Amino acid sequence: MTSSSDSSAGSGRVALVTGGSSGIGEETARRLRRAGFEVYAVARRLDRLAGLERDGVRVFGMDVTDDASMTSGVERILGDTGRIDVLVNNAGYGSYGAVEDVPIDEARRQFEVNLFGLARLTQLVTPAMRHNGGGRIINISSIGGVIYEPFGAWYHATKFAVEGFSDSLRVELRPFGIDVVIVRPAGILTEWNSIARDGLVDSSRGGAYEQLADSAARRLASVDNRVLSSGPKPVARTIVKAATASRPRSRYATGRGARSIIATRRLLPDRAFDAVLARTYLR
Repeated sequence: MTSSSDSSAGSGRVALVTGGSSGIGEETARRLRRAGFEVYAVARRLDRLAGLERDGVRVFGMDVTDDASMTSGVERILGDTGRIDVLVNNAGYGSYGAVEDVPIDEARRQFEVNLFGLARLTQLVTPAMRHNGGGRIINISSIGGVIYEPFGAWYHATKFAVEGFSDSLRVELRPFGIDVVIVRPAGILTEWNSIARDGLVDSSRGGAYEQLADSAARRLASVDNRVLSSGPKPVARTIVKAATASRPRSRYATGRGARSIIATRRLLPDRAFDAVLARTYLR
């Protein structure tokens, strides 16, 4: 049940959520709507947004690798409402594989989705936020922006980039009343894990890394359950908290084990952490 305080938290405010067709984005859009926001959820797969539309979320198609699609989408929202108060840059995916096995075009595409789409939407919404005296940009990073794994070099590179981009942006936009927040989910029960595993196995088949990649894929599969991973709801709750707090933190870790994994990485020297990863993924 939604309390009156929850439903009024976003009253009169407009939120844009990317990657709204499933998982974290879908749950976030629904919860922001219940919190009183006028919510626009966008994704490439428009057919998968029908459930959100029934729940009162405004939906349309957007491709975060296509500048015209992003530009027209932001213009549409500003034309409807005159404002975008919260941007949730959630669209992203993980494509795993050995660095030498992943085609460079696939590596570029991952940067286009995970970093440059996020950055371009930020460019497009910032002028309206400045004009309206403030706003909030919430960038969905990952614990993968703090730690690393074998066969995840391209994915982790995008998330480390999101972290650096967001930190610099936060200082730039502070004079204009615009907050920039990083959210770092741990393992989440969404399509992400299976997409990463499939890419890892496919890219390594028949090559020098095949056996090692199969071992790493089994490890990824072993954590894709409710004991070791969380559903999208805890992440969505964190995002709504970041969107509605009067003074949000600069970063939030969320999901099962997120804080302990980040703390372990900070405590262990590189060689010790490397050894843990080798034992975990390459056996």
